[in-house]
Amino acid sequence: MRKLFAAFLCIIMLFLGGCTKEEQSVSGTPEDNLIVVGFSQVGAESEWRVANTESMKSALSEENGYMLIFDNARQEQENQIRAIRMFIQQGVDYIVFSPNVETGWNSILLEAKEADIPVIVIDRYIEQQDRDLFTAFIGADFYKEGEIAANWLADFLKKRGRSEEPIRIVHIQGTIGSSAQIGRTAALEEAVRRHPNWEIVAQECGDFTRAKSYEVMSSILKQTKDIDVVYCENDGEALGAIDAMEEAGLQCDPYSGVIVISFDATRLGLEYTLARKIALNVECNPLQGPYVDETIKKLERGEPIERIRYIDETYFDFTSITREIIDSRKY
Repeated sequence: MRKLFAAFLCIIMLFLGGCTKEEQSVSGTPEDNLIVVGFSQVGAESEWRVANTESMKSALSEENGYMLIFDNARQEQENQIRAIRMFIQQGVDYIVFSPNVETGWNSILLEAKEADIPVIVIDRYIEQQDRDLFTAFIGADFYKEGEIAANWLADFLKKRGRSEEPIRIVHIQGTIGSSAQIGRTAALEEAVRRHPNWEIVAQECGDFTRAKSYEVMSSILKQTKDIDVVYCENDGEALGAIDAMEEAGLQCDPYSGVIVISFDATRLGLEYTLARKIALNVECNPLQGPYVDETIKKLERGEPIERIRYIDETYFDFTSITREIIDSRKY
């Protein structure tokens, strides 16, 4: 009955104008054998996010046994809370969401728990005190990603005979309060504490977008161009920072200019890695849909699941990336 009620209520809400076609879409038909999933995506701020959304839609399709109710939160937490509450009212079978920030989810997750609807958190964490309120987390270990980047930088500087030189780092952070920002920032700051010759000379929020990163990097360059490393928390930020540096006459090259470090490993980001403008690109795998599908199907069968599941990831640097690797990527 829950599946039929969810489908019927969503159709009525769509008819009455309760949600727009662009923001709210339904995949599938109200057949009782379909698993109804409400999915609140944080937005569409990057290539990574678009690939993540497409992966979810592909995995949670009607052909695969689902009716998917999709909502784009447009980077606003209140939009996500509103969407999740609507999913609860519709009586969906599962709620999936990628949280904009880590805090502020307790009340709405309690509502889902009281409605006995399993919640799967993807991509980003929520704060520790609320983690008993979700059924599963599927995503990346962001601190580990940052550690990979910091360790690579230390090894590269050592090979170049620069391990004792002063290293001036510009840090472009992602959306403040998001788990990707928290983990990648913490790893860099810990590495700086371990290396007395490393210094963060500027730390600004690029909000995971190319435009905002270009803006803040341009502002930083008005204060100083004495920069050895730019550590950007996603590819969009890296591209924006590179745009600003090249416009200011700086060269982005690990051998003869600024060392740019990035995360996500999107196709465009890897093109920049192949061109040596990005020295290191640590993968954050957006193809999380199959993991969610597998988890839901196990829950449907009453089988045990991994409550915290980190997805498989790797990294690419300018010495190892090839055209064949880029062309074989799915995103």
